[in-house]
Amino acid sequence: MSTVTDPQVGAPVVPLGMPLVGGAHGRVQGAGTEGLEEATNEDRSARLAAVRAGEVGSVHSWELVTAVDGPGTRMTVFLAGCPLRCLYCHNPDTMEMRRGTDVTSDELLARVSRYRGVMRATHGGLTISGGEPLMQPAFVRRLLRGAKAMDVHTAIDTSGYLGAQCTDEMLDDLDLVLLDVKSGDPETYKRVTGRELEPTLQFGRRLAARGDTEVWIRFVLVPGLTDDVENVEKVAEYVASLGECVTRVEVLPFHQMGRDKWAELGMRYELEDTQPPSPELVERVRGQFRARGLQVF
Repeated sequence: MSTVTDPQVGAPVVPLGMPLVGGAHGRVQGAGTEGLEEATNEDRSARLAAVRAGEVGSVHSWELVTAVDGPGTRMTVFLAGCPLRCLYCHNPDTMEMRRGTDVTSDELLARVSRYRGVMRATHGGLTISGGEPLMQPAFVRRLLRGAKAMDVHTAIDTSGYLGAQCTDEMLDDLDLVLLDVKSGDPETYKRVTGRELEPTLQFGRRLAARGDTEVWIRFVLVPGLTDDVENVEKVAEYVASLGECVTRVEVLPFHQMGRDKWAELGMRYELEDTQPPSPELVERVRGQFRARGLQVF
């Protein structure tokens, strides 16, 4: 069972995660191996049904943050599982769903309710991040619906690669999408993520066509990987084409804070020798976005 820390008080909060089928093993004590296997299969079936219904999800952690992952003070929930393998990922422990903890949607929504006061006072809300939240669409749908029922501002932080999993019903419950556009060049995107760029572009166009969901674009600037002038120009051109739904572009300088996690997980980290971008490079890239009339941070 994992714990998280509330950064506002600096102390551990109640651990996330709970058993899904209470007492199943207790019912078969002394019944022999066959009875134990039967109970285990029952537990697995119950868990699968709960996952499909969105009642249970695999959660890595959560935290309270201010002016990060959306406006105001936000409860950001990091789900486990991601289809991308970004070379610069600073949370590689969220890549596989099995590394998360089973948590019920009701438990998370109860925590959202607990912080509604500070959320309202700061114009904050709930952000669902990852990993990739759209790997667990039923769980995300249930969280969004529950948050909106409490009149809480909602956001997801997504690569858009699984944008087809985001139903119109989910978009109806979303106030903000933080869309990570990792490259404008398809080959560079595949080098960075191991996947194709087009699904991300299609999701952004879908958001623009709806026009009722605010979009913040995030672009990670990695020297020698995503900083090519033409690559940045393609990202800026695409973002500008989305129109007024995009209210903010965040250029996020690469850092090495996740390097040790790769080693701990026994994973090969290809950017060991890559340095953070210089202030001059960051300003050049931000300038390319500003030249398109975009508000850049």
